[in-house]
Formats: sequence, structure tokens, C-alpha cells
Amino acid sequence: MADPLLRQPPTLATTEWLTLLPPATRFVLHGDAAVCSRISDAWGAELSAAACRAGSRGERAALWLGPEEFLLLSFAAADADAAAVGAMLAARVADLPHALVDVSHRQIAVEVQGPHAAAILNGACPLDLDVSAFPVGMCTRTVFAKADIVLWRTALDRFHVEIWRSFADYVTALMGEIARDYPA
Repeated sequence: MADPLLRQPPTLATTEWLTLLPPATRFVLHGDAAVCSRISDAWGAELSAAACRAGSRGERAALWLGPEEFLLLSFAAADADAAAVGAMLAARVADLPHALVDVSHRQIAVEVQGPHAAAILNGACPLDLDVSAFPVGMCTRTVFAKADIVLWRTALDRFHVEIWRSFADYVTALMGEIARDYPA
């Protein structure tokens, strides 16, 4: 079980366009369609068969990261005991080949929002983030400058960004530098 101190987010300045999201419970899941079906039922958020799509319900989400690979996110206080949640999920698929790994301590999440959200992210992310190319509900693993991130568009002007904890200061400082080019 991860040390509770490791689950504490870094101190980041919140702005009108950047918000540090609360600590979350996170799992990486590898499994076939049968595993996904059972986990979807238990998790309450659909594990999409469509590439680069996220399913969400309430405070839980499932982001497609690759064939048979998903990032499960929960911001629900009831899910703070990742070991208990992981045991519940693992029990649902115990008879099927799968991998379920708690990565709650590894990442933090920020929300980038506002009319310049896509432009700020495009300052160091090579993807085309125009809504026609990266619509609401789309998610992917990508890079922001030299750091790996998971990017999920949750609204026309809002993105959920998962950042490895060790890169959080670097990524958010670079976002802040890019944001200086856009009016508040």
C-alpha cells in the first residue's frame, strides 16, 4: 500500500485556467473484452471498445490507453482505500487473465480550462487539439514537451491532464509560461 504522504498533491498555484484536482485512486488495467465487461459493471463507468475514448459516471472514469489497456480513475472519497477497491475489482476477474495495478501514488491531475486551454496545451503537445480532431470524450497518452501525460478532453474548453508526480512542477511551470501569451 502506498504511503499516504505520497498521495498528497504538490503545491501548485491555481489560476483561472489551471486547477489542481484532488487526490485520486488510479489503476492501470490490462485485459480482454471479458475482463472489460466485468470491470465496467463493477466500476460503474464504461470501458470503451473504441480507441482513445473515455467513459465516465459520477466521480469514476475509464480512459482507453491502448488495446486492452485502461486507466481507471476515481475522485470519490469512498474509493480512497485503493487496496480495498483493487481487491474488489480483482475479485470480479479472478478467473480471467488480467493485470490490475494501483498507480494512485504515481500521478497527479490538473484541469486546464477556458478559451485558450487547447492553445496552452498545444504550446508543448504535438497533437491537433482542435475540437474537430480531438473531440469531447477523447483521451490519449501523449507528451507535453519532454514529459509523458494522459490527456482527456472533458468539455469544449476543458482538459483533464494526468501527470507523473515527478514531472508535475516542470509541466505546470511550462504551461504557465505558455499561458503568459494569452489574455486572462
